[in-house]
Amino acid sequence: MASPAPPPSTNPVPARWRAELRDVLITEAQIKRRVAAMARTLVRDYAGRDLTVVALLTGTVMFLADLLRRLDIPLQLDFMGVSSYRAGTESGRLVYTKKLRLGIQGRDVLLVDDILDTGRTLASVSARLRRLRPRSLRTCVLLDKPARRVAPVTADYVGFVIPDVFVVGYGLDFAERYRNLPFVGVLTSASRG
Repeated sequence: MASPAPPPSTNPVPARWRAELRDVLITEAQIKRRVAAMARTLVRDYAGRDLTVVALLTGTVMFLADLLRRLDIPLQLDFMGVSSYRAGTESGRLVYTKKLRLGIQGRDVLLVDDILDTGRTLASVSARLRRLRPRSLRTCVLLDKPARRVAPVTADYVGFVIPDVFVVGYGLDFAERYRNLPFVGVLTSASRG
């Protein structure tokens, strides 16, 4: 069960980021608790099975690292490079920048992404992976933004359901900035130029 994002006004923006961020949507402590809970669920669901984790670059890096450290099960890890934003805030044409190097045929696969918004990326990547005939394919996302959905996609494992705001931090970026923030914040309109 996904956790709803807390009301933004309850989490003050650190002084360094007040000119660029409107709110802290999800704190570092909230992320840690939720990722730990998601990991417990994954360990339970994949107990006794070998898992192949396929992570989408680059926004998943922080979430993926924290999640993997808590998965006490045998697994393989591979990455796919997929981009749809470029330097703007509107989702564009999907471009594959890195292909899988591991075979997934007959394996249990967990596809990990940072955010599910329009659903186009998850739908396209899932279809591509299904053509490789895994035994099972499930999806795991840190954030789910259902207000932007245009493709009929749902994730099997969701960290937080968030409103329709442009978020950065904890791996998510705007023009390759803000990925290093330990929390998820709402970018101001002025910061998006």
